[in-house]
Amino acid sequence: MKKIRIYVLLTVTVTMLILLLLTFFACQYSIRAENHVRYVGIMNVISEKIAKTINGMEMNAMNVFDEVEKNMGSPEAVIDALMSKTSLNPDVRGYFAAFEPDYFPQKGRWFEPYVHQTDSSNTFVMSQVGSARHDYTKSDWYVRAKEESTSFWSDPYYYYDGTSISGHYCTFVEPIFDSNGQLICVCGADMTLEWLSKELRQIDYRSKQNVLLNKYAINKELDYYTVVVNSDGSCIAHPEDKNVPMKEVVNDLKQRRSGMLETTVNGEPVTIYYGPINNISWSVAVVVPQEDTLKPMLILGLILITVAMLGLMVVWLVLRSARYAEIS
Repeated sequence: MKKIRIYVLLTVTVTMLILLLLTFFACQYSIRAENHVRYVGIMNVISEKIAKTINGMEMNAMNVFDEVEKNMGSPEAVIDALMSKTSLNPDVRGYFAAFEPDYFPQKGRWFEPYVHQTDSSNTFVMSQVGSARHDYTKSDWYVRAKEESTSFWSDPYYYYDGTSISGHYCTFVEPIFDSNGQLICVCGADMTLEWLSKELRQIDYRSKQNVLLNKYAINKELDYYTVVVNSDGSCIAHPEDKNVPMKEVVNDLKQRRSGMLETTVNGEPVTIYYGPINNISWSVAVVVPQEDTLKPMLILGLILITVAMLGLMVVWLVLRSARYAEIS
């Protein structure tokens, strides 16, 4: 009888372990699928919000450019047109109109009035930045606008001239043509990358407060964060100390494909969900610490181990009771 009890105990133990392992792997797969669906959904929502924010910046800039196009009669009228719309968006660092060489003979070969903020007071002043030292006609954004004849966002760049205008920028650019299709000037609205990082923080905060996005979080801290990356894999907007270069997936970024990447950021293992932003060559990436995604599986493992221990204890007590009943 003793051998039978041992056999029964071993059989029950092995059967329970197999069932628990199958349950664990099935639940692990479900949790991974839930994580994937959750963060892909969050990425898509954040991408849409960034696209709407950028579209709003474009619309404000287009209003300024339209005003410039209506006032081509004199250099002073162009400057007044630039100055008249600066209140549309205080996040814009400056507006400019870079004219074709000698368009206004009295202004010489280079005429590029730049209406820009001088400090955080949102006060705008005008500077003439076109010169032999700054020949804007050779700039990538000017050449591209002339060749493509359409509006676009420039690649991020660093501009330095020793003044308060210096800084990291991205620029929304639009060419203006005359009735004969000849280029008159290239207009632009400069936004600092600090502005984009600020927008990301606000979007992240609102997304984490979204009840539908974060329902059934299963003990997650939801400490993910969002970055914006250029098509070359460089990170152009991110939280402080969270630069996330993505050179490994440059082909996906250039082809505007979505995907997932497991890597490390500042020594911390993370999973990155990335995808394109509509109407711009950038992509958004949601960076999720793997520690946070593993928490539900750790909790599940502890629950299953506890259930297994309780089950074995119940079986042992039953067999022990049967033994005492047999003896008596």
